[in-house]
Amino acid sequence: MSPLPETLTTRLSSLLRRAPVTCPPDTPIRAALGMMRRDKVGSILLVDADGRPAGVFTLNDLRDRVAAEECDLDRPMSTVMTPNPFCLDGDATALEAALAMAQRLIHHVVVTSAEGGILGVVSEKDLFALQRLGVGHIAATLAEAENLDALVGAAADIRRLARMFMAQGLEAEQLTRLVSELNDQLAQRILYLAFADTGLEDVSWCWLALGSEGRFEQTLLTDQDNGLIFVPPAGTDAESLRERLLPVARRVNEWLAACGFPLCKGEIMAGNPKWCLSLEEWQNTFSDWLFRGDAPVLLNASIFFDFRPLAGDTSLAVTLREWLNEKIKGNRRFLKQMTLNALGNRPPLGLVRDFVTDGEGEAAGTLDLKINGATLFVDAARIFALAAGSAETTTAGRLRAAAAAWKLDEAEVGGWIVAFHLIQGLRLRLHLQQLAQDQPLGNRVNPDDLSTLDRTFLKESLRQAKKLHGRLESYFQF
Repeated sequence: MSPLPETLTTRLSSLLRRAPVTCPPDTPIRAALGMMRRDKVGSILLVDADGRPAGVFTLNDLRDRVAAEECDLDRPMSTVMTPNPFCLDGDATALEAALAMAQRLIHHVVVTSAEGGILGVVSEKDLFALQRLGVGHIAATLAEAENLDALVGAAADIRRLARMFMAQGLEAEQLTRLVSELNDQLAQRILYLAFADTGLEDVSWCWLALGSEGRFEQTLLTDQDNGLIFVPPAGTDAESLRERLLPVARRVNEWLAACGFPLCKGEIMAGNPKWCLSLEEWQNTFSDWLFRGDAPVLLNASIFFDFRPLAGDTSLAVTLREWLNEKIKGNRRFLKQMTLNALGNRPPLGLVRDFVTDGEGEAAGTLDLKINGATLFVDAARIFALAAGSAETTTAGRLRAAAAAWKLDEAEVGGWIVAFHLIQGLRLRLHLQQLAQDQPLGNRVNPDDLSTLDRTFLKESLRQAKKLHGRLESYFQF
Protein backbone atom coordinates (compact mmCIF):
# COMPACT_ATOMS: atom_id res chain seq x y z
CA MET A 1 0.00 0.00 0.00
CA SER A 2 1.09 3.58 -0.60
CA PRO A 3 1.76 6.05 2.21
CA LEU A 4 -0.49 9.00 2.95
CA PRO A 5 -1.49 10.64 -0.36
CA GLU A 6 -0.93 14.32 -0.94
CA THR A 7 -4.64 14.93 -0.36
CA LEU A 8 -7.54 12.76 0.68
CA THR A 9 -9.23 13.22 -2.69
CA THR A 10 -7.37 10.13 -3.88
CA ARG A 11 -9.67 7.37 -5.10
CA LEU A 12 -9.58 4.22 -3.02
CA SER A 13 -8.95 2.08 -6.10
CA SER A 14 -5.64 3.87 -6.64
CA LEU A 15 -4.49 3.04 -3.10
CA LEU A 16 -4.72 -0.70 -3.65
CA ARG A 17 -1.40 -2.42 -4.29
CA ARG A 18 -2.37 -6.08 -4.05
CA ALA A 19 -5.29 -8.41 -4.39
CA PRO A 20 -7.10 -9.14 -1.12
CA VAL A 21 -6.49 -12.35 0.78
CA THR A 22 -9.79 -14.23 0.78
CA CYS A 23 -11.35 -17.50 1.80
CA PRO A 24 -14.86 -18.99 2.05
CA PRO A 25 -16.75 -18.58 5.37
CA ASP A 26 -16.55 -22.33 6.05
CA THR A 27 -12.73 -22.29 6.04
CA PRO A 28 -11.32 -23.58 9.36
CA ILE A 29 -9.84 -20.84 11.54
CA ARG A 30 -6.46 -22.64 11.56
CA ALA A 31 -6.25 -22.58 7.76
CA ALA A 32 -7.27 -18.92 7.52
CA LEU A 33 -4.65 -17.92 10.09
CA GLY A 34 -2.08 -19.81 8.06
CA MET A 35 -3.04 -17.79 4.97
CA MET A 36 -2.72 -14.52 6.90
CA ARG A 37 0.71 -15.52 8.21
CA ARG A 38 1.89 -16.66 4.78
CA ASP A 39 0.80 -13.43 3.06
CA LYS A 40 1.78 -11.19 5.99
CA VAL A 41 -1.57 -9.40 6.22
CA GLY A 42 -3.59 -8.11 9.15
CA SER A 43 -6.99 -9.00 7.72
CA ILE A 44 -8.68 -11.62 5.57
CA LEU A 45 -11.95 -11.33 3.68
CA LEU A 46 -14.61 -14.00 3.77
CA VAL A 47 -16.35 -14.25 0.39
CA ASP A 48 -19.52 -16.07 -0.58
CA ALA A 49 -20.01 -18.34 -3.58
CA ASP A 50 -20.67 -15.29 -5.81
CA GLY A 51 -17.43 -13.62 -4.79
CA ARG A 52 -19.18 -10.99 -2.65
CA PRO A 53 -17.90 -9.92 0.80
CA ALA A 54 -19.60 -11.93 3.53
CA GLY A 55 -17.34 -10.93 6.40
CA VAL A 56 -13.95 -9.70 7.49
CA PHE A 57 -11.52 -11.07 10.06
CA THR A 58 -8.79 -8.87 11.53
CA LEU A 59 -6.10 -9.12 14.17
CA ASN A 60 -8.55 -7.54 16.61
CA ASP A 61 -10.94 -10.43 15.96
CA LEU A 62 -8.07 -12.85 16.52
CA ARG A 63 -7.41 -11.29 19.90
CA ASP A 64 -11.02 -10.86 21.04
CA ARG A 65 -12.81 -13.88 19.53
CA VAL A 66 -10.14 -16.52 19.14
CA ALA A 67 -7.33 -16.03 21.66
CA ALA A 68 -9.40 -14.53 24.48
CA GLU A 69 -12.06 -17.22 24.21
CA GLU A 70 -9.58 -20.06 23.53
CA CYS A 71 -11.57 -20.86 20.44
CA ASP A 72 -11.34 -24.26 18.72
CA LEU A 73 -9.18 -23.60 15.64
CA ASP A 74 -11.10 -26.19 13.64
CA ARG A 75 -14.29 -24.12 13.80
CA PRO A 76 -15.31 -22.30 10.59
CA MET A 77 -14.38 -18.67 10.10
CA SER A 78 -18.06 -17.76 9.88
CA THR A 79 -18.24 -18.13 13.67
CA VAL A 80 -15.56 -15.53 14.41
CA MET A 81 -15.70 -13.13 11.45
CA THR A 82 -17.35 -9.71 11.53
CA PRO A 83 -20.28 -10.12 9.14
CA ASN A 84 -21.40 -7.58 6.56
CA PRO A 85 -18.19 -5.53 6.42
CA PHE A 86 -18.47 -1.87 5.48
CA CYS A 87 -17.80 -1.35 1.77
CA LEU A 88 -17.08 1.64 -0.44
CA ASP A 89 -16.89 1.84 -4.20
CA GLY A 90 -13.43 2.12 -5.71
CA ASP A 91 -14.30 5.62 -6.93
CA ALA A 92 -14.92 6.80 -3.36
CA THR A 93 -12.25 9.02 -1.86
CA ALA A 94 -9.84 8.40 0.97
CA LEU A 95 -11.70 11.13 2.86
CA GLU A 96 -14.93 9.11 2.69
CA ALA A 97 -13.07 6.10 4.06
CA ALA A 98 -11.60 8.22 6.86
CA LEU A 99 -15.01 9.57 7.83
CA ALA A 100 -16.48 6.06 7.78
CA MET A 101 -13.72 4.82 10.08
CA ALA A 102 -14.38 7.69 12.48
CA GLN A 103 -18.15 7.31 12.46
CA ARG A 104 -18.24 3.50 12.69
CA LEU A 105 -15.17 2.94 14.88
CA ILE A 106 -13.66 0.58 12.32
CA HIS A 107 -10.14 0.20 10.98
CA HIS A 108 -10.73 -1.45 7.60
CA VAL A 109 -12.91 -0.63 4.58
CA VAL A 110 -13.62 -3.14 1.82
CA VAL A 111 -13.21 -1.59 -1.63
CA THR A 112 -15.61 -2.89 -4.28
CA SER A 113 -16.22 -2.38 -7.98
CA ALA A 114 -19.37 -0.83 -9.41
CA GLU A 115 -20.68 -4.35 -9.96
CA GLY A 116 -20.06 -5.30 -6.32
CA GLY A 117 -16.93 -7.36 -6.85
CA ILE A 118 -14.07 -7.12 -4.35
CA LEU A 119 -11.10 -4.96 -5.33
CA GLY A 120 -9.22 -4.98 -2.04
CA VAL A 121 -9.07 -3.66 1.52
CA VAL A 122 -7.90 -0.27 2.77
CA SER A 123 -6.87 0.00 6.41
CA GLU A 124 -6.47 3.00 8.64
CA LYS A 125 -2.73 2.42 8.62
CA ASP A 126 -2.75 2.47 4.82
CA LEU A 127 -4.58 5.78 4.75
CA PHE A 128 -2.69 7.77 7.30
CA ALA A 129 0.52 6.20 8.57
CA LEU A 130 0.31 8.76 11.36
CA GLN A 131 1.43 6.48 14.19
CA ARG A 132 -1.19 6.89 16.92
CA LEU A 133 -2.92 9.82 15.25
CA GLY A 134 -5.21 7.82 12.99
CA VAL A 135 -8.79 9.03 12.69
CA GLY A 136 -10.17 5.68 13.81
CA HIS A 137 -7.86 5.64 16.84
CA ILE A 138 -8.99 9.09 17.94
CA ALA A 139 -12.64 8.15 17.44
CA ALA A 140 -12.16 4.96 19.46
CA THR A 141 -10.41 6.90 22.22
CA LEU A 142 -13.31 9.33 22.39
CA ALA A 143 -15.85 6.51 22.50
CA GLU A 144 -14.08 5.03 25.53
CA ALA A 145 -13.17 8.26 27.35
CA GLU A 146 -14.48 8.30 30.92
CA ASN A 147 -13.05 11.55 32.28
CA LEU A 148 -12.03 15.07 31.31
CA ASP A 149 -8.31 14.26 31.14
CA ALA A 150 -8.92 11.64 28.45
CA LEU A 151 -11.09 14.06 26.49
CA VAL A 152 -8.50 16.83 26.71
CA GLY A 153 -5.87 14.43 25.37
CA ALA A 154 -8.10 13.39 22.47
CA ALA A 155 -8.84 17.04 21.65
CA ALA A 156 -5.11 17.73 21.47
CA ASP A 157 -4.72 14.76 19.12
CA ILE A 158 -7.43 16.18 16.85
CA ARG A 159 -5.57 19.48 16.62
CA ARG A 160 -2.26 17.72 15.92
CA LEU A 161 -3.92 15.61 13.24
CA ALA A 162 -5.36 18.75 11.64
CA ARG A 163 -1.95 20.44 11.62
CA MET A 164 -0.35 17.41 10.00
CA PHE A 165 -3.02 17.31 7.31
CA MET A 166 -2.61 21.03 6.68
CA ALA A 167 1.14 20.64 6.33
CA GLN A 168 0.55 17.86 3.79
CA GLY A 169 -1.78 19.99 1.67
CA LEU A 170 -5.22 18.63 2.54
CA GLU A 171 -7.83 20.85 0.91
CA ALA A 172 -9.90 23.21 3.05
CA GLU A 173 -13.32 21.61 2.49
CA GLN A 174 -12.02 18.18 3.37
CA LEU A 175 -10.01 19.32 6.38
CA THR A 176 -12.78 21.36 7.99
CA ARG A 177 -15.27 18.51 7.39
CA LEU A 178 -12.94 15.95 8.97
CA VAL A 179 -12.07 18.19 11.94
CA SER A 180 -15.76 18.98 12.48
CA GLU A 181 -16.63 15.26 12.43
CA LEU A 182 -14.08 14.49 15.16
CA ASN A 183 -15.06 17.58 17.15
CA ASP A 184 -18.66 16.38 16.92
CA GLN A 185 -17.67 13.08 18.49
CA LEU A 186 -15.74 14.90 21.20
CA ALA A 187 -18.79 17.02 22.05
CA GLN A 188 -21.08 13.99 21.89
CA ARG A 189 -18.92 12.10 24.39
CA ILE A 190 -18.87 15.12 26.71
CA LEU A 191 -22.65 15.29 26.50
CA TYR A 192 -22.97 11.57 27.21
CA LEU A 193 -20.83 11.87 30.33
CA ALA A 194 -22.45 15.12 31.49
CA PHE A 195 -26.00 13.78 31.21
CA ALA A 196 -25.21 10.40 32.81
CA ASP A 197 -26.84 9.87 36.21
CA THR A 198 -28.56 13.27 36.18
CA GLY A 199 -32.09 11.94 36.44
CA LEU A 200 -32.95 13.47 33.08
CA GLU A 201 -33.47 10.18 31.25
CA ASP A 202 -37.17 10.96 30.79
CA VAL A 203 -36.49 14.37 29.22
CA SER A 204 -36.52 14.90 25.46
CA TRP A 205 -33.63 17.28 24.66
CA CYS A 206 -31.35 18.03 21.74
CA TRP A 207 -27.99 19.82 21.73
CA LEU A 208 -27.72 22.25 18.83
CA ALA A 209 -24.49 23.11 17.03
CA LEU A 210 -24.51 26.69 15.75
CA GLY A 211 -22.23 28.88 13.65
CA SER A 212 -19.17 27.30 12.06
CA GLU A 213 -19.77 24.04 13.94
CA GLY A 214 -23.31 23.92 12.60
CA ARG A 215 -21.89 24.47 9.10
CA PHE A 216 -19.16 21.79 9.48
CA GLU A 217 -16.61 24.55 8.84
CA GLN A 218 -14.53 24.70 12.00
CA THR A 219 -10.91 25.78 11.71
CA LEU A 220 -8.27 25.71 14.44
CA LEU A 221 -9.60 29.06 15.69
CA THR A 222 -13.15 28.54 16.89
CA ASP A 223 -15.08 29.23 20.07
CA GLN A 224 -18.32 27.70 21.25
CA ASP A 225 -21.68 28.42 19.66
CA ASN A 226 -24.38 26.05 20.88
CA GLY A 227 -27.88 25.84 22.25
CA LEU A 228 -30.28 23.38 23.84
CA ILE A 229 -33.81 22.56 22.80
CA PHE A 230 -36.20 20.50 24.94
CA VAL A 231 -39.82 19.50 25.43
CA PRO A 232 -41.15 19.56 29.01
CA PRO A 233 -42.79 16.27 30.05
CA ALA A 234 -46.52 16.35 30.69
CA GLY A 235 -47.37 18.17 33.90
CA THR A 236 -44.17 20.29 33.95
CA ASP A 237 -43.30 23.71 32.59
CA ALA A 238 -40.34 25.01 30.60
CA GLU A 239 -38.91 27.12 33.42
CA SER A 240 -38.69 24.30 35.96
CA LEU A 241 -37.11 21.95 33.42
CA ARG A 242 -34.67 24.66 32.33
CA GLU A 243 -33.44 24.91 35.92
CA ARG A 244 -32.61 21.19 35.83
CA LEU A 245 -30.92 21.36 32.43
CA LEU A 246 -28.79 24.48 32.92
CA PRO A 247 -26.24 22.99 35.38
CA VAL A 248 -25.59 20.12 32.95
CA ALA A 249 -25.31 22.49 29.99
CA ARG A 250 -22.85 24.69 31.89
CA ARG A 251 -20.75 21.64 32.72
CA VAL A 252 -20.66 20.77 29.02
CA ASN A 253 -19.61 24.33 28.16
CA GLU A 254 -16.84 24.19 30.77
CA TRP A 255 -15.57 20.83 29.53
CA LEU A 256 -15.57 22.05 25.93
CA ALA A 257 -13.55 25.06 27.06
CA ALA A 258 -11.05 22.77 28.78
CA CYS A 259 -10.76 20.84 25.50
CA GLY A 260 -9.75 23.95 23.58
CA PHE A 261 -13.06 25.57 22.58
CA PRO A 262 -13.17 28.92 24.40
CA LEU A 263 -16.39 30.11 25.96
CA CYS A 264 -18.30 32.34 23.56
CA LYS A 265 -17.71 36.01 24.40
CA GLY A 266 -21.27 36.73 23.33
CA GLU A 267 -22.51 33.92 25.61
CA ILE A 268 -24.20 32.07 22.77
CA MET A 269 -24.06 28.81 24.69
CA ALA A 270 -26.54 26.30 26.00
CA GLY A 271 -25.51 27.18 29.57
CA ASN A 272 -27.05 30.62 29.05
CA PRO A 273 -30.79 30.56 29.93
CA LYS A 274 -31.46 32.63 26.77
CA TRP A 275 -30.37 29.70 24.60
CA CYS A 276 -31.67 26.78 26.68
CA LEU A 277 -35.24 26.82 25.43
CA SER A 278 -38.22 24.62 24.84
CA LEU A 279 -39.29 23.91 21.27
CA GLU A 280 -42.11 26.43 21.65
CA GLU A 281 -39.73 29.05 23.05
CA TRP A 282 -37.30 28.55 20.15
CA GLN A 283 -40.19 28.98 17.73
CA ASN A 284 -41.21 32.21 19.50
CA THR A 285 -37.61 33.46 19.38
CA PHE A 286 -37.29 32.79 15.67
CA SER A 287 -40.72 34.38 15.12
CA ASP A 288 -39.49 37.58 16.76
CA TRP A 289 -36.47 37.60 14.45
CA LEU A 290 -38.54 36.81 11.37
CA PHE A 291 -41.42 39.20 11.86
CA ARG A 292 -40.21 41.89 14.28
CA GLY A 293 -36.43 41.87 14.14
CA ASP A 294 -34.70 44.79 12.44
CA ALA A 295 -31.44 44.55 10.52
CA PRO A 296 -29.05 44.83 13.53
CA VAL A 297 -30.97 42.17 15.45
CA LEU A 298 -30.89 39.79 12.48
CA LEU A 299 -27.17 40.43 12.02
CA ASN A 300 -26.50 39.18 15.54
CA ALA A 301 -28.95 36.28 15.16
CA SER A 302 -27.65 35.02 11.81
CA ILE A 303 -25.55 32.15 13.20
CA PHE A 304 -28.65 30.65 14.85
CA PHE A 305 -30.03 29.87 11.39
CA ASP A 306 -27.08 27.48 10.90
CA PHE A 307 -28.25 25.11 13.62
CA ARG A 308 -28.05 21.34 13.31
CA PRO A 309 -28.61 18.56 15.87
CA LEU A 310 -25.52 17.19 17.57
CA ALA A 311 -26.85 14.87 20.27
CA GLY A 312 -30.05 13.83 22.00
CA ASP A 313 -33.46 13.69 20.35
CA THR A 314 -32.57 14.94 16.86
CA SER A 315 -36.24 14.98 15.85
CA LEU A 316 -36.62 18.20 17.87
CA ALA A 317 -34.14 19.98 15.60
CA VAL A 318 -35.77 18.48 12.52
CA THR A 319 -39.16 19.74 13.68
CA LEU A 320 -37.75 23.20 14.34
CA ARG A 321 -36.06 23.31 10.92
CA GLU A 322 -39.24 22.26 9.10
CA TRP A 323 -41.27 24.82 11.02
CA LEU A 324 -38.66 27.53 10.31
CA ASN A 325 -38.48 26.79 6.60
CA GLU A 326 -42.26 27.04 6.33
CA LYS A 327 -42.29 30.38 8.14
CA ILE A 328 -39.53 31.85 5.98
CA LYS A 329 -41.08 30.79 2.69
CA GLY A 330 -42.42 33.94 1.04
CA ASN A 331 -41.33 36.21 3.93
CA ARG A 332 -40.03 38.98 1.70
CA ARG A 333 -39.32 41.44 4.51
CA PHE A 334 -37.11 38.98 6.38
CA LEU A 335 -35.18 37.98 3.26
CA LYS A 336 -34.67 41.62 2.36
CA GLN A 337 -33.38 42.47 5.84
CA MET A 338 -30.97 39.53 5.75
CA THR A 339 -29.82 40.62 2.29
CA LEU A 340 -29.23 44.20 3.45
CA ASN A 341 -27.08 42.86 6.27
CA ALA A 342 -25.08 40.67 3.91
CA LEU A 343 -24.57 43.46 1.39
CA GLY A 344 -23.38 45.76 4.16
CA ASN A 345 -20.19 43.68 4.29
CA ARG A 346 -18.63 44.51 0.93
CA PRO A 347 -15.68 42.64 -0.56
CA PRO A 348 -12.54 44.67 0.33
CA LEU A 349 -11.46 45.39 -3.22
CA GLY A 350 -9.89 48.79 -3.96
CA LEU A 351 -10.04 51.02 -6.99
CA VAL A 352 -6.41 52.14 -6.70
CA ARG A 353 -4.88 49.36 -4.60
CA ASP A 354 -5.85 45.71 -4.93
CA PHE A 355 -7.30 45.51 -1.41
CA VAL A 356 -8.98 47.81 1.09
CA THR A 357 -7.38 47.19 4.48
CA ASP A 358 -8.10 48.41 7.99
CA GLY A 359 -7.03 47.55 11.51
CA GLU A 360 -5.23 49.47 14.24
CA GLY A 361 -1.84 49.28 15.89
CA GLU A 362 0.04 46.15 14.91
CA ALA A 363 -2.98 45.09 12.84
CA ALA A 364 -2.94 48.24 10.72
CA GLY A 365 -2.97 47.59 6.99
CA THR A 366 -4.56 44.14 7.31
CA LEU A 367 -7.85 42.53 6.38
CA ASP A 368 -9.77 39.85 8.22
CA LEU A 369 -9.93 36.65 6.14
CA LYS A 370 -12.97 35.52 8.11
CA ILE A 371 -15.12 38.66 8.27
CA ASN A 372 -13.91 40.27 5.03
CA GLY A 373 -13.54 36.97 3.20
CA ALA A 374 -15.27 33.74 4.18
CA THR A 375 -18.29 35.48 5.74
CA LEU A 376 -19.12 37.09 2.38
CA PHE A 377 -19.93 33.63 1.04
CA VAL A 378 -21.40 32.23 4.29
CA ASP A 379 -24.01 34.98 4.62
CA ALA A 380 -25.08 34.87 0.98
CA ALA A 381 -25.32 31.06 0.95
CA ARG A 382 -27.43 31.14 4.13
CA ILE A 383 -29.98 33.45 2.51
CA PHE A 384 -30.24 31.33 -0.62
CA ALA A 385 -30.74 28.19 1.51
CA LEU A 386 -33.37 29.74 3.76
CA ALA A 387 -35.29 31.11 0.78
CA ALA A 388 -35.20 27.70 -0.90
CA GLY A 389 -36.28 25.84 2.25
CA SER A 390 -33.09 23.79 2.28
CA ALA A 391 -31.99 21.98 5.44
CA GLU A 392 -28.38 22.07 4.22
CA THR A 393 -26.03 23.95 6.56
CA THR A 394 -22.59 23.85 4.87
CA THR A 395 -21.78 26.87 2.75
CA ALA A 396 -20.79 24.80 -0.28
CA GLY A 397 -23.86 22.58 0.12
CA ARG A 398 -26.12 25.61 0.37
CA LEU A 399 -24.68 27.09 -2.80
CA ARG A 400 -25.10 23.79 -4.63
CA ALA A 401 -28.71 23.60 -3.39
CA ALA A 402 -29.25 27.17 -4.60
CA ALA A 403 -28.00 26.20 -8.04
CA ALA A 404 -30.72 23.55 -8.25
CA ALA A 405 -33.51 25.58 -6.65
CA TRP A 406 -32.87 28.83 -8.50
CA LYS A 407 -31.66 27.33 -11.79
CA LEU A 408 -28.31 29.09 -11.44
CA ASP A 409 -25.44 28.46 -13.81
CA GLU A 410 -23.46 25.54 -12.37
CA ALA A 411 -20.13 26.93 -13.55
CA GLU A 412 -20.88 30.25 -11.85
CA VAL A 413 -21.83 28.54 -8.60
CA GLY A 414 -18.76 26.32 -8.87
CA GLY A 415 -16.62 29.47 -9.06
CA TRP A 416 -18.16 30.77 -5.83
CA ILE A 417 -17.50 27.47 -4.06
CA VAL A 418 -13.88 27.32 -5.21
CA ALA A 419 -13.36 30.93 -4.12
CA PHE A 420 -14.83 30.25 -0.68
CA HIS A 421 -12.54 27.28 -0.15
CA LEU A 422 -9.50 29.20 -1.38
CA ILE A 423 -10.12 31.77 1.35
CA GLN A 424 -10.67 29.01 3.90
CA GLY A 425 -7.38 27.49 2.78
CA LEU A 426 -5.61 30.84 3.30
CA ARG A 427 -7.07 31.00 6.81
CA LEU A 428 -5.87 27.50 7.62
CA ARG A 429 -2.36 28.16 6.31
CA LEU A 430 -2.26 31.39 8.30
CA HIS A 431 -3.16 29.44 11.44
CA LEU A 432 -0.46 26.88 10.68
CA GLN A 433 2.11 29.66 10.29
CA GLN A 434 0.99 31.28 13.55
CA LEU A 435 1.30 27.98 15.40
CA ALA A 436 4.79 27.43 14.01
CA GLN A 437 5.80 30.89 15.25
CA ASP A 438 4.08 30.42 18.63
CA GLN A 439 1.72 33.32 17.92
CA PRO A 440 -1.92 33.62 18.99
CA LEU A 441 -4.30 32.42 16.31
CA GLY A 442 -6.08 35.09 14.30
CA ASN A 443 -7.60 35.75 10.90
CA ARG A 444 -5.92 39.05 10.02
CA VAL A 445 -3.35 39.11 7.24
CA ASN A 446 -1.42 41.84 5.48
CA PRO A 447 -1.97 41.26 1.75
CA ASP A 448 1.57 42.56 1.11
CA ASP A 449 2.91 39.59 3.09
CA LEU A 450 1.20 37.08 0.81
CA SER A 451 2.93 35.42 -2.08
CA THR A 452 2.13 36.69 -5.56
CA LEU A 453 0.07 33.55 -6.17
CA ASP A 454 -1.90 33.87 -2.93
CA ARG A 455 -2.56 37.56 -3.59
CA THR A 456 -3.90 36.62 -7.00
CA PHE A 457 -6.08 33.86 -5.50
CA LEU A 458 -7.41 36.21 -2.81
CA LYS A 459 -8.20 38.98 -5.29
CA GLU A 460 -10.03 36.62 -7.63
CA SER A 461 -11.90 35.05 -4.71
CA LEU A 462 -13.10 38.47 -3.59
CA ARG A 463 -14.18 39.21 -7.16
CA GLN A 464 -16.24 36.03 -7.02
CA ALA A 465 -17.76 37.24 -3.76
CA LYS A 466 -18.69 40.49 -5.48
CA LYS A 467 -20.43 38.52 -8.25
CA LEU A 468 -22.27 36.45 -5.65
CA HIS A 469 -23.42 39.63 -3.90
CA GLY A 470 -24.63 40.99 -7.21
CA ARG A 471 -26.72 37.87 -7.75
CA LEU A 472 -28.00 38.03 -4.17
CA GLU A 473 -29.02 41.65 -4.59
CA SER A 474 -30.87 40.96 -7.82
CA TYR A 475 -32.85 38.12 -6.24
CA PHE A 476 -33.72 39.50 -2.80
CA GLN A 477 -33.52 43.27 -2.89
CA PHE A 478 -37.07 43.45 -4.30
